[in-house]
Amino acid sequence: MRGVVAAISDNGIVRVSAKADYAVRVAIELATVESGLAKAEDLAGAQQIPLNFLVKILHELRLAGIVRSQRGPDGGHRLARPAAEISVADILRAVEGPLAEVRGTPPEALHYAGHALPLQRVWVALRTNVRAVLETVTLADLADGQLPNGVDSLADEHDSWVTR
Repeated sequence: MRGVVAAISDNGIVRVSAKADYAVRVAIELATVESGLAKAEDLAGAQQIPLNFLVKILHELRLAGIVRSQRGPDGGHRLARPAAEISVADILRAVEGPLAEVRGTPPEALHYAGHALPLQRVWVALRTNVRAVLETVTLADLADGQLPNGVDSLADEHDSWVTR
């Protein structure tokens, strides 16, 4: 289920995959590395992520230009750009693909008929709102524990904490 970050799953629930969650967590760890490189083993231990899974995630982040890796006994991983320039959306796209899909299709490519015609606009609006959060939160924000005001305000709403 690629593109799961804001995809509507078969049972109608928006889900964040373990892979996406792990990728953001490891990127936050890399944002806190003061100097040098971080070893995959240390990153896995810090976030309790299975090492084999983490190695695959680091590879995808490297291919996306988010992480740089160096081999050898003094090797390890580091962010390829400053943490303030990497959004959560960047990381999620690197490991999962587009932020929002419906049945594997981007919302703008969907076609509905009859009374379902406005549904496409609902999916486009969903993607816009997901972007409004994920594109504004950077690794620096997370590493510093300071979320953008708009995101913090959304999380402060009582209904945000209620599962329905």
